Amino acid sequence: MQQTADPKKKTFNIGILRRIYLFVLPYKNKLIFSFFLAVLLAVMSPVRPFLIQLTLQQGLTQSATGYFLKGVGSFILEMTLIQLLLLLIESFARFYFIYTTASIGQSVVRDMRNATYAKILNLNVRQFDTTPIGTLTTRTINDVESVNEIFSDGFIPILADLLSIIAVLSYMFYTDWAITLICLIPFPFLILATYFFKESVNKSFVMVRNAIASLNAFVQEHLSGMALIQYFAAEKRELEKFKTINAAHRKANIKAIFAYSVFFPFVELVSAVSLGLLVWWTAGNTSLSKGMTPEELAGVITSFILCINLLFRPLRMLADKFNVLQMGMIAAERIFKVLDNDDVMQENGNEQMKKVEQAPGKFSGAISFHEVSFAYNEHKVLKNISFEVAAGQTVALVGNTGSGKTTIVSLINKLYPYYSGDIKIDGTDINNMELSLLRKEIAVVLQDVFLFNGTIRDNITLRNPQISDELLIRATKAIGIHEYIMRLPGGYDFNVMERGSTLSMGQRQLLSFARAVLYDPSILILDEATSSVDAESEVLIQQAINTLVAGRTAVIIAHRLSTIRKANLILVLEKGEIIEKGTHEELLSKKGRYFELHESQFATK
Repeated sequence: MQQTADPKKKTFNIGILRRIYLFVLPYKNKLIFSFFLAVLLAVMSPVRPFLIQLTLQQGLTQSATGYFLKGVGSFILEMTLIQLLLLLIESFARFYFIYTTASIGQSVVRDMRNATYAKILNLNVRQFDTTPIGTLTTRTINDVESVNEIFSDGFIPILADLLSIIAVLSYMFYTDWAITLICLIPFPFLILATYFFKESVNKSFVMVRNAIASLNAFVQEHLSGMALIQYFAAEKRELEKFKTINAAHRKANIKAIFAYSVFFPFVELVSAVSLGLLVWWTAGNTSLSKGMTPEELAGVITSFILCINLLFRPLRMLADKFNVLQMGMIAAERIFKVLDNDDVMQENGNEQMKKVEQAPGKFSGAISFHEVSFAYNEHKVLKNISFEVAAGQTVALVGNTGSGKTTIVSLINKLYPYYSGDIKIDGTDINNMELSLLRKEIAVVLQDVFLFNGTIRDNITLRNPQISDELLIRATKAIGIHEYIMRLPGGYDFNVMERGSTLSMGQRQLLSFARAVLYDPSILILDEATSSVDAESEVLIQQAINTLVAGRTAVIIAHRLSTIRKANLILVLEKGEIIEKGTHEELLSKKGRYFELHESQFATK
């Protein structure tokens, strides 16, 4: 199920922040350095206004003298050089602060994305049956990227801005608390405006994020099914649906733009009012009555003008940064839900199976099911399934769609955890086997062949660098597809494109079969392997099957009964139960369900 963020939800969970910090721990030295730079920049914020104030106050009296040279001109020159030096130091400090925080964020993004994808790789298959691919894609890419903003535009920059504001206010109060209070009169209005801006933009950002998720899901789904849309001339109808979702995205963005358009001019207005109050107050000569000279007053006014700008510059962005922080926390919470998902494949194992892994003989391949039951979301699809297949024999599964054939082969591979019964290979319960060992010895040829965007070599070897070209060619020759591959541009380096779109269904099946041959399995599973190919390809596959199953255990699912006549055992399934079992001849002699299926395929000549 696809998750969408709730615009009304307040998310600042200390527990989430603590978990994010665990990802930061390997980079704690950089984090400490960024905190040091934040403090340094905050301390340096009021230094320049102070130096300008000092320069004016001393320079206007005509009595100041430089430290190295005499005269007012020398004093002003020295103060200017000191300010340039401080400006240079501040620039370098700000550069390293921005670079360090961004570096921490990118490192955390890398580690968190690796952890998230590793978790997704180990989720049980039923998670992918109930969760849209687009949702997991968003978690791995978009949401993890949002966590980066916690560091680049969120927590640490917010801390730096707050420290800067505190430093500037402290200097202002130290210089003249009365003028400072006058300048801060408009601040309650600014704080109120900031709150409403933050809330408005937060709601808009959530709606934008949800709209983007909807757009991604819609486009991904419709690009995959574009041929079907064009077959049924549904372009206009689907375009209208897209326009509706896109309009929602625009509307959400316009709301955010409106909030920004109102808030930033308002901040400038408040800043101007604060400056006006400064001029009004000092023009009343209130400060002069306290003994402040005109030169001192000029220095104070100038430094306060600079300080007001230093106050409002971070205040303009704080609300926006709080929203970024909050959205990053929401994204992190979604990511941790994936990382906390305990519906994962268990890498079980015991000493017995570890010894088997070290033995050169691999599996013998004997398979036994004893009263195995299984359910999808409480819908029972297998009911007390029991059968045995000796090592090196072939068992065929026959039945209508939904009878449980594919579920049986999925359980052999431990793609789903069954909830009752026993499944054993070579007398050992598969729950006690090393998962990697089990799957290493089982090769699967699916009806819907999936090929990655890459070369033919990559798709057959699955980018395993340990597989030599000699082994690769031997496998393709066994299937009879080597000559065809060599006729393609680039041979084994021919790019098959996404999902193998440049190859026919039969060619994709043959590549999938070559992949199975290459890994030399002890158990071979053919899931509808020849039900969707042309006659010529089926002949090639059937010849390869006859060679491959010799000495191996094979589990075959096929609607074409001609492919399973030589099977040692045929199981006829209906509504998750075995209703008939036996050899081809035995089942025909019973004149039951298998006989009916056989007659429906071969009666008409």
